[in-house]
Amino acid sequence: METTEANGTEGPQEQSSISDEQWKAIKRVIDNLYSYRQSDGHDPSKVFHRKVNKRSLPDYYEVIKEPVALSTLKFKHQNRQYSSFADFVRDCALIPHNAQTYNRPEAGAYQDALVIKGVMETEFQQLAEDGVIPKDDAILPDLGEIPPASPRPVEEDEDEEDEDDEDEEDEEGDDSDEDGAKRKRRRGPRSLAAITKRDATLKDDSQKGGDSDPRKRRGRPPRVDTPMEARIKAVLKGIRKHKNEMGQIMIHQFEKLPDKTTMPEYYQEIKEPIAIEIIKRKQKRKKYQSVDHFMRDVNTMFNNAKSYNQDESQIYKDAVLLQNEAQKLAESEKSKPDDEYVMEEGRLPLPNGILHNGELWKVGDWVHIQNPNDVTKPIVAQIYRTWQDSESQKWVNTCWYYRPEQTVHQYEKHFYPNEVVKTGQYRDHHIDEVIDRCFVMFCTRYSRGRPRGFPKDKEVYVCDSRYNEEKHKMNKIKTWASCLPDEVRDKDYEMDLFDGPKKTKKVPTPLLHMLKEDAKETDEIPKPQWGAENAPPIVGAVHKGARDENQSPPPEPTPSPPPQPPAPPPRQTPTIPKYETPNFRRSSEMDSRMANNHDITATPPLSYSNQGHPNNPAQGTQYKQQSASPAPLQYNQYGSHATSNYPQTQHHGSASSSYHATQIDPRYPQIPAPYRAGAVPGTTTNSVRPHEIFRLSEQANAQIPEEVRKRYQQDEHGNVLFFTAPPVDVLQPTKEGSAVAHTARYLAEKLRRKMALKEKRKAEGLPEDYEEPKPKKVKAEADENVEDKVKNMREKALRMLIDEMQEGTDAIYKDLYGGNWKEGAEFEAARRIERQEEARKKKAALAESARKRKENKTISLTGTGVYLDDFDPRY
Repeated sequence: METTEANGTEGPQEQSSISDEQWKAIKRVIDNLYSYRQSDGHDPSKVFHRKVNKRSLPDYYEVIKEPVALSTLKFKHQNRQYSSFADFVRDCALIPHNAQTYNRPEAGAYQDALVIKGVMETEFQQLAEDGVIPKDDAILPDLGEIPPASPRPVEEDEDEEDEDDEDEEDEEGDDSDEDGAKRKRRRGPRSLAAITKRDATLKDDSQKGGDSDPRKRRGRPPRVDTPMEARIKAVLKGIRKHKNEMGQIMIHQFEKLPDKTTMPEYYQEIKEPIAIEIIKRKQKRKKYQSVDHFMRDVNTMFNNAKSYNQDESQIYKDAVLLQNEAQKLAESEKSKPDDEYVMEEGRLPLPNGILHNGELWKVGDWVHIQNPNDVTKPIVAQIYRTWQDSESQKWVNTCWYYRPEQTVHQYEKHFYPNEVVKTGQYRDHHIDEVIDRCFVMFCTRYSRGRPRGFPKDKEVYVCDSRYNEEKHKMNKIKTWASCLPDEVRDKDYEMDLFDGPKKTKKVPTPLLHMLKEDAKETDEIPKPQWGAENAPPIVGAVHKGARDENQSPPPEPTPSPPPQPPAPPPRQTPTIPKYETPNFRRSSEMDSRMANNHDITATPPLSYSNQGHPNNPAQGTQYKQQSASPAPLQYNQYGSHATSNYPQTQHHGSASSSYHATQIDPRYPQIPAPYRAGAVPGTTTNSVRPHEIFRLSEQANAQIPEEVRKRYQQDEHGNVLFFTAPPVDVLQPTKEGSAVAHTARYLAEKLRRKMALKEKRKAEGLPEDYEEPKPKKVKAEADENVEDKVKNMREKALRMLIDEMQEGTDAIYKDLYGGNWKEGAEFEAARRIERQEEARKKKAALAESARKRKENKTISLTGTGVYLDDFDPRY
């Protein structure tokens, strides 16, 4: 059993006034509480062994401020944490007081708390009589008044089937849970204090929600029961009303099967275990064919209880009474006519489906529904109910699945192609609104194959998540069966498997263009644009808020502001002669160095003088960087501290991978290259390495003073760009307004290739604007077009040959029969068919004769011996 019990750490102990004899008495009281049993063998202390699991009953800790269990008493005794015996008595009193505060008087935990309280009072009274403790310590303290129980309406029990249905729908974790914890099936708080607390919380949540748009409601499929299903539900309701002498609802003891780990002997003795929750599950999934079929399981459940328990036990007596009552209810329900079970609004269930436009539409089918907001994007849905109204109009209730562009999500969210998300929208549609069929597959199957026999011209979608329209969150689906109607949860479909798993890459959101340029993480989440009443949103929205935990690609850690680089030491700036015009042509020596890929040591870029001279590597004299420090200069690299938003997929035009060549502002000194192992100080290698660009978060970027940011290269949003390597010899941009420049090496190599190509064309006698032959891929496509043309020409020629042969045949018939050539042609065709039939029969006769001759040559060995007449025709 899961608990929230913690061992804790033993803190400093207060001076205790408890004697050794009293410590022994505390242990004896705890042991007696654990070992106490009632006359029928029931253990009233079992529910108090450990503290309540906070994940199972989170509101318990909102109502109960001092939770205590028997394990708490045991732990404090072992660590001698009680300063007085009265403290131990108070902890004991908290156990029954908490149970009475949280639970209703008819609850089992409430009744067990009264029994445990009586055992405690008896134990303490005995210790006082023996003189171990004072008489004042033997009295349980008054911990406050037990709040009265709120009235429990009968409808809560009668409609429990619907509540269980909703719980089972969301059994893998409700979208509205902030902490993502699973919802447990529970009765909820039963005391007035707990219900008041819960109602106040719900009221606050509703006030915070603000948006009460009915189109965002989380609906449920309507109840459409056949008369047989209504009779079964009436029997289940009827047996829930009976209470035993202790005021407990009898059927609660039959809700669930015993735990196999704690009661393995039950499953050894009972060969067909069954409980109310199993019966209700079978009823919801349409497993019962009649009321008698249902009553067989009910009788088996009560017979199991009578077989396993003793005749004088309370559960045996309850089983006898409930079984008799169930029989009476079943007979009474079967005697009623079907007219008494007509659903509200005159709904007549159609369990076998709806025949429309020559096709049968039934529960579990995936369909496209007309979308009045966008006819090009029909609503993807699954049928949950089928019925006919009082005017003989046929209807379906479907669960909607949204497309990514109909949701509100974070702008970095990625989706599968053709992905949809399950919603909580269950809407009624006239059968005429159904367009055609489609299919939705769970993501784990989508990559392995497609449904067998499903038409290839129909759409197949993939689903990975549920969508919460209130909080605009997507939660991963863990169990696909929980997303399907009860009637088809146990059914599976065959698949045509691929040769191997098909890798499907997720793509960015289709709404990325809707993100505002000035969007911030702190902005409010935008709302979708709604249109028609009974339709999904026209378009969703994207925001720049925090990522979801399960969102892909995974989030990167938020970087801390980078440390400011130290001011560079004063350097000697050599005098560089000015050039009238920049020249990208280099000497032959430099060109040969650029053409080679082996490492060539080169001097680092020079710092610029105040006059702004460009650093032209074509300068004959090479200067080495000067430093006041004998050690090479080292600067922090921000790649490991900043969030990389620019590699690969880019969301902003100017912030792209083209930043590998940076624009240098000649007004400010350039940061020298960091020291690399194996490199000579003051020099750098010419090896090629990928350059990456990083930027800080908006908050960290804002911490850098504006005058400092202006000194460095920025994107269009004003974010300082950080590079994993310093820029190489970069010239000024050749295009006006361009933020990207090329290295002199690249430009020289490009010009050299252009000149070489020009010389080659001149030598071959080709014009300068001559275009190279098309690439192989384009040529292959051209070859395929030629093959298609040849094939079409061949077919056309064959048809022409056939037509010419037919014309020649007709000419022969005209010469033979004159004006009656058509009748002659028909006569000849009939004669030809007759001759072909004769030839076929002759061929069959020859084959039969050959078979008989072969059989005559075969010696039979099936008898007890071999005789002469088996192989000699004379006998």
